[in-house]
Amino acid sequence: MSDVIRDMGAGFLGSRFKRLGERMQAGAARVIAGAGLEVQPAHMPLLVALDGRALTIGQLVQAVGISQPGVTRGIGQLVDMGLVRAETGSDQRHRTISLTDDGAAAIARAKLLVWPQVTEAVDRLLGGRAEALLAILTEVEDALAATPLDQLAAQARPAPLSIRAYSDDLAHAFHDINAEWISDMFRMEEVDRKTLEQPRASIIDAGGAILFVEAAGMGIIGTCALQKTGTTGFELTKMGVRKAARGLKAGEFLLNAAIDKARALGADPLYLLTNARCAAAIHLYEKLGFRHDAAIMADYGARYARCDVAMRYVEPARGAGA
Repeated sequence: MSDVIRDMGAGFLGSRFKRLGERMQAGAARVIAGAGLEVQPAHMPLLVALDGRALTIGQLVQAVGISQPGVTRGIGQLVDMGLVRAETGSDQRHRTISLTDDGAAAIARAKLLVWPQVTEAVDRLLGGRAEALLAILTEVEDALAATPLDQLAAQARPAPLSIRAYSDDLAHAFHDINAEWISDMFRMEEVDRKTLEQPRASIIDAGGAILFVEAAGMGIIGTCALQKTGTTGFELTKMGVRKAARGLKAGEFLLNAAIDKARALGADPLYLLTNARCAAAIHLYEKLGFRHDAAIMADYGARYARCDVAMRYVEPARGAGA
């Protein structure tokens, strides 16, 4: 199987760092155990911070850069191991943490038997590029301290949905997206097959248009067509959104784009044919300006056996909704 975290690239960098850290700490833990020490890699920064000085919990948080609950938990474990002591100050509000004699001896042993070996191993692992990597990590840490990741993401957020015009390499998407919903709700009719299997000949070359909606990180998730059926008449047809993408308002985004495209083509009338079972779609059509129309049904409704709803787009009055 492929490596999901690696394949997702920069968007999963935090998960990749976490996984890498866990693997490296697992190896470091075995080196520590081999040196006869009971501590875990996560304890080492705390012991180093306390080497030769006494600090409060707050000062330890600043020194190691992890959360206060994490520091408090780690210190509690080191107290239980007899490696640090916690003494309450005269004002009863702050505890001072310092190494015991056993803690000082553990540090000395780590300096001799752990850190040089682990440092050399990491340098080999990185092919002598440890300093360069550490410099990059320092830049990343400083940048995150200045601007948290969520704020950076908001500043750089790409448009979640975008419109793409038809190209022959997207013909399969046009077919598959529509075949999915038609087969789920109805049966494929001959007029469906002709349009889906020959989109360029049926729609593009005949003066129509096919649009696609693309979602960042998901690819093409929806499509619709404007099929020319007269001198200026266009049918809005073959509109569908993949099941996995429903709820993203891709249908509304796509329909608005299709209406704009129909205006540019001079569509009159712009109409659609559907079935009452497509209640959610009909609600969307009504929301964006389509109205039920008996004349459209009479003129075009016989095209599909499943058609029992016909609608015409009515351009909103100038200034409406202002």
